[in-house]
Amino acid sequence: MQKFVTIFSVIISSFLWLSSESIAATDDFDFSSFTVTETGDADLTTSTVSINTGAQPITVNNFDIAGIMLGMSFDDVENLFLRGKGLYSPREKDSVIYSIQKDWKYNLDYECRQQGIFAPAELDQCIKSLAKNRGLLYASELHLVRENTGETIVVYFTSNADDNVVWRVLYNNDVNEIEGANEKFIDQQEKKILTFWQGVLDKYGAPNSGTDKWVSSNNSYDPMMTAYYGALDLVDMGSYSSDIALNIQKARENFPAKPYAF
Repeated sequence: MQKFVTIFSVIISSFLWLSSESIAATDDFDFSSFTVTETGDADLTTSTVSINTGAQPITVNNFDIAGIMLGMSFDDVENLFLRGKGLYSPREKDSVIYSIQKDWKYNLDYECRQQGIFAPAELDQCIKSLAKNRGLLYASELHLVRENTGETIVVYFTSNADDNVVWRVLYNNDVNEIEGANEKFIDQQEKKILTFWQGVLDKYGAPNSGTDKWVSSNNSYDPMMTAYYGALDLVDMGSYSSDIALNIQKARENFPAKPYAF
């Protein structure tokens, strides 16, 4: 990791000497077919976890959801679903969401405005062009669907600073949905829930934290999986947090401040 961080720092630093002409938003790449977002805070809260008395830690890193494991690269997942013939396929619209880490976006915003680019559309194009050319624009989400069952999977990736790998896999199905208040619908839902939970237990074994969590340790930042009615959430908050911290550090180190003299 240290070697990669050093290489990443050199790559980013090498761009900062570019003149305002060479880094101006002359890149006419069409971003209209891409969904580009600003990376924000994950919609997760890290609560304390503990291993049940008598239970053992579980190697959650070895878990997979439809073949997707924590730490897999975007290219590996892409090969598995976008180019393969898996059970799931990319959703029809915006299957891949691209992002720019917030701190880098602020850097690029400042850099573009220093060139005299202020019009919103031109500023947005400038920021995205610089991000793309410098490797700061990355695939942050992949949305998959299984058409015949309505199941969905959202795969979340770290930035390029951390090799663009899976840090979260969120699976959903219709088990928690009920068609009506009639007794038959309640009975049908209960049977769906039982079928789902039995499948979860068959694949992953019994939870070792409470009744719904599989944890690697008592540290909630280590890989863990939580099961809900009709959902599985496989997550590595440590990987996500490390990626955010690395980008904040590098963005601060490489902010294109004016050469103040005093």
